[in-house]
Amino acid sequence: MKKLLGEQRRQFLLEKIKTSNTPMTGSDLASLANVSRQVIVGDMTLLKAKGEPIIATSQGYLYLAERTTEKASRRIACRHQADETERELILLVEAGVTVKDVSIEHPVYGELTAGVHVSNVQEVEAFMKRIRDTGASYLLELTDGTHLHTITAPDNATLDQAVSAMRESGFLLEESE
Repeated sequence: MKKLLGEQRRQFLLEKIKTSNTPMTGSDLASLANVSRQVIVGDMTLLKAKGEPIIATSQGYLYLAERTTEKASRRIACRHQADETERELILLVEAGVTVKDVSIEHPVYGELTAGVHVSNVQEVEAFMKRIRDTGASYLLELTDGTHLHTITAPDNATLDQAVSAMRESGFLLEESE
């Protein structure tokens, strides 16, 4: 394929992301468009600036419009140590929810939120591998383990089950604490 330029390339990339059922990595998109991964990062930034609902996850880029089968959403307060993160995420996805993000309350910056976007065990494993491979820190390490997750599911009953599982595992931050 010949190298695509500018707006033509961005439209090509947008179509690829919109029609993909799974996240697409910057490297995969770079190969398709015959450009560097850094060019893709710039293109994604420009597309987001134009209002396209593109998010970068640990598995790659996702186009959010028309993807949501989740009808219910809830924020839950959690507390655990960094080495329990994988167990927490697996517990949530096995309960049938998507973990959309993680947030903390930072004393200087205020609320900091980062996308997680995991819906099944394979995505959790890929997320954890990326954390290990990059040596990245968890946001919860800045707050002694206290953090929030936005979780989504097809219905409130599924969210209730996930919250119960979190409570039983001791990961839920309760008001009495």
